[in-house]
Amino acid sequence: MSGGSTPQHDPEAIDLLVHSAGQLATPVGGPQRGSQLGELRLLADAAVAIRDGRIVDLGSTVDLRSRYKADRLLDANGGVIVPGFVDPHTHLVWAGDRAAEFEMRIASASYMEIMAAGGGIARTVRDSRAASLGSLVVQSQARAQRMLAYGTTTAEAKTGYGLATDSELKLLEAILRLDALGPLEIMPTFLGAHALPPELAPLDAEGYVRYTDLIVEEMLPAVLTWWQEHAPSRPLPFVDVFCEQGAFNLRQARQILERAKALGFPLKIHADEFAGLGGTALAVELGATSADHLVHTPEGDISALGASDTVAVALPCTPFGLAEPDYTPAQAILKAGGLLALATDLNPGTAWCESMQMVIALACRYMRLTPAQALCAATINAAAALDRQGDLGSLEVGKQADLLILAAPDYRHLGYRFGTNLVSLVIKKGVPVYQGNEV
Repeated sequence: MSGGSTPQHDPEAIDLLVHSAGQLATPVGGPQRGSQLGELRLLADAAVAIRDGRIVDLGSTVDLRSRYKADRLLDANGGVIVPGFVDPHTHLVWAGDRAAEFEMRIASASYMEIMAAGGGIARTVRDSRAASLGSLVVQSQARAQRMLAYGTTTAEAKTGYGLATDSELKLLEAILRLDALGPLEIMPTFLGAHALPPELAPLDAEGYVRYTDLIVEEMLPAVLTWWQEHAPSRPLPFVDVFCEQGAFNLRQARQILERAKALGFPLKIHADEFAGLGGTALAVELGATSADHLVHTPEGDISALGASDTVAVALPCTPFGLAEPDYTPAQAILKAGGLLALATDLNPGTAWCESMQMVIALACRYMRLTPAQALCAATINAAAALDRQGDLGSLEVGKQADLLILAAPDYRHLGYRFGTNLVSLVIKKGVPVYQGNEV
């Protein structure tokens, strides 16, 4: 026998090898706090090996092509590979539209003035209650498909346009049906505490007291029972509250969230969009997974966020959609050491936007995030806002193979460019599910 020879091993079998990417850009090592936000692993001439919907290896194209035998090869053609976007705050399921109210806002009517006049959320509630389950699914599926086309591979979706037990359960069922239809993966949130139902007129402080009691005593137990019957193998949905001036006050938000926590639901909160009422501090106290909006968050609440695992979810499409000058104080949150994520707030009133690419562009301009920070906030930190950071949000061995190929030479084109779709291919759980046109 001659010595010194290197044993030759047969290539390992995999399902898919994505190769010849000009660049791969991904966060690694979990959610990124404070000054860590924006740390990326960058690979040139990169490839990703996938088996059974999971990432089994990453590296250079030459190395991975020699080590693996793939059932399918997919050429990235010099584009950029990034993780699929995670959108942790949407109101995806609704019927109808509110284009007329957009015109009213241009004529200087405020969001709260429109609500007080019976528009706003109440208008969408009437349309969504009247829609059949099938119609809700069809209308919402079109939005879900656009989200996927713009690179979102996992999204949260809230109820909140039913505001009565039966109609809220109908919205939950629509969310589950949309998730089953795929390929967009959807995580549900119960937002019965979105606004007062129209039948409680006059919509006054006493109405909020009565409706809060209804949520606590009837709706939350009904959601728990329904979920255990219809989705027993799935984790319980999040429970959210719109804690805001002119909506649910801090005491009512506490009452709802404490009851939800006692029943085993994970928590979220809408807070500080128009006024800082203490909702963010309440979220931290109760161990909520995220606190969302956070435009007018007091300094003390920002400090509390920085010392907690509650994710601050910024929604820059919302102030943009309302033509408001103030955005989430991202730099203050990062200085405090907080976890910052991005989301669309997709909804029919203030932010009908399915594109996380647009969110990234706005965050770079109005929240002064770098493209690297915005990418991490839209992937690994957004996954943490859904408590899915162990499975989603980065390209690492063992994680779900959710990834995008961008028709661009560098990840920094995210944020730099806007008003177009840079996604040329979406892969969900190791399967190509959307192919766009490179322009």
